[in-house]
Amino acid sequence: TTSSTLTKHTMDTDNHADENVEPNRSSTTAVQGGHVFSPELLNMYYARLFPYDFMHTWLSYDPLGKEPQVFSRREFSFTIEPVPGEEIYIRYQSFNSEQELKDAIVKKNPRKIDIGAVFSHPPKDKNAIQNFTTTQRELVFDIDLTDYDEVRRCGCTGAKICPVCWEFMNMAVKVMDEGLREDFGFEKIAWFYSGRRGVHAWVCDESARMLSNEARSAVANYFEVSLNKKNKESLSFPLHPMLARARDVLEPMFVESVLPASGHGLLATQESWEELLDTMPNAAKETVGERMKNEWPNSTATPEEKWEELKKHLKVVYGSTGQVKKSKTVDDKEKDAILNWPAETIFKFAYPRLDINVSKMQNHLLKSPFCVHPKTGRVCVPIQVEKVEEFDPFQVPTLDQLMRELDGFEDDGSGRKLKDWQKTSLKGYFEPFRKQFLDPLQSDLRRVARAKAEELAAVTADF
Repeated sequence: TTSSTLTKHTMDTDNHADENVEPNRSSTTAVQGGHVFSPELLNMYYARLFPYDFMHTWLSYDPLGKEPQVFSRREFSFTIEPVPGEEIYIRYQSFNSEQELKDAIVKKNPRKIDIGAVFSHPPKDKNAIQNFTTTQRELVFDIDLTDYDEVRRCGCTGAKICPVCWEFMNMAVKVMDEGLREDFGFEKIAWFYSGRRGVHAWVCDESARMLSNEARSAVANYFEVSLNKKNKESLSFPLHPMLARARDVLEPMFVESVLPASGHGLLATQESWEELLDTMPNAAKETVGERMKNEWPNSTATPEEKWEELKKHLKVVYGSTGQVKKSKTVDDKEKDAILNWPAETIFKFAYPRLDINVSKMQNHLLKSPFCVHPKTGRVCVPIQVEKVEEFDPFQVPTLDQLMRELDGFEDDGSGRKLKDWQKTSLKGYFEPFRKQFLDPLQSDLRRVARAKAEELAAVTADF
């Protein structure tokens, strides 16, 4: 028998607490855009398109088939809707094989699937186990556009997104991916679209999977940047090397996507640039800021040119060889704040805004890759980091689109046997994931396993 925990599912959140509560009877089964999402379409997706083999291969970390317990001790949770208007959230499910996982998903037809940690024992048996503890879990990151509402000037708020504000996700992926690789040495990083308004990162290196909760918190805190002016928080000068690198990554995208009218218009109108200039430290605001306010209304300079001009004036006046080098009216602390102001402005808009609690705990759940978002009907597809700027969330296939593609597929007569997902636009997302992430992961795991086996054989031979 399977032991599970039923909990409330709160719509539009990717994460859940552990407390037991009643089922949520306030949810709806309303579909978006006609038939973008429905239980029938979802069941067809689970039966024909969901990549169970990818999930089992990936989450087993066992290419030689020597450690099946890694997969069988993994927690899965389902959000199901047994009757319209009533959602039930089922935790602590586990499966011994790919087929068991498929059978359960096809039978229960969950609106949402979450994935948790690998435990010391199968989660389905947790009520019969005394010392039930986590043993490993990918280091995960969750970035959501709702956390950017204070800087989104495109007209979007909450769950609404557009191509303009989606650029913030591209910026976040680039900064986080480079930081995780360069500063921590992680290599096995998979990025996924959340299906609606954000992105998720799964860091799958063994060193990441084995991190303690304290170490996870340390990594997550390393990437946090707080610029709370009410608490007089600011960046140190000169910038930490990680932040200097992030600034260099972000600034070209900030200039292209945040400054002009085609973006968030930060330097596109007199009202907007005056608002920006007023955020400078007082000494700079009274000198450089006033000068720009007087000159720019009659200037034909582009927003990019205005930005470069502004930085140049700040450096000329307040830099190490600047005009106020020996001024007694501007102390070193204020000069540092002035010289950091361009970087702080970039970070205020463009730096990744992490849901840091998702990353801190091994037993925190995160939405499963490849599932379908019930609000959009879009699949949580992989994102290629090297092509992140080409990723368009509005082109990610929906359930009804995928079913039309399956119905309209024409065999090329080659006799080659195809999986159903290869007959749809999912192919453009799934195949790069397999070739660029899953296959190299398996190859490295095989190499490590063989090296351990050879080492053990050598030790045994010595005796």
